[in-house]
Amino acid sequence: MTRHRRLADAAGLGVVLGCVATAVTGCAGGGAGVSGETGAGSVSPTAACPAVPGVELPPECAPYDPDAAMAANDGYRERMPLSDDAVAANREVLPEVVVALDSLRSDGAVTPESVVATLHDAGLTDVQTRGESDGFLFGAMGAAGGCFYGEISAQAVQIEVGGLLLDGGCLPAK
Repeated sequence: MTRHRRLADAAGLGVVLGCVATAVTGCAGGGAGVSGETGAGSVSPTAACPAVPGVELPPECAPYDPDAAMAANDGYRERMPLSDDAVAANREVLPEVVVALDSLRSDGAVTPESVVATLHDAGLTDVQTRGESDGFLFGAMGAAGGCFYGEISAQAVQIEVGGLLLDGGCLPAK
C-alpha cells in the first residue's frame, strides 16, 4: 500500500468518524438562534388526546373533545333550514305525493323505477332511490325548493319535507 493511499484511507476514516460522532452526540453549542427554541424547553404537541375532566394531559398531547368531534363529523347529515314559504308550498303538494306512493305500495309495484316515475309525475325533480326489495329510501327536490324524503316498502310509506342536507342533495349518504 502506498503512502498516499494510507493518507486517503485515514482521511476517509476521519470523515466517517466525525459524522458518526456528530450523529451520536448531536451538535453542541448554542443552537437557540437556529432552532427558534427558547431556554424554557417547551414541547410541541405531537398527538391528539381526548380531554378528560380532572385528568392532566402530558405536554405532547393536544386535547380535544371526542363528543364534539363526533358531532362535527356527523354534521353532513344535518338538513339546512327551509323557509316558511317553501315549507308551506311543499306541504300543499305532500298529500298528492303520499297518495301516489301509497297507490304504488298497495298495488305491489314498488320498484326504484316506479318510485322515480311517480315522484317525477308529482312534479318533483332530482329523484334518487336506494335500497333493496324489502324497501327503498328516496329523496327528491320539491318545486318550491327543499326536499321530499322518506321510505317506501310493501308495508308502509313514510315521507317528510325539509331542507337540503349540508353535504348537498336530499338522500343521505350511506
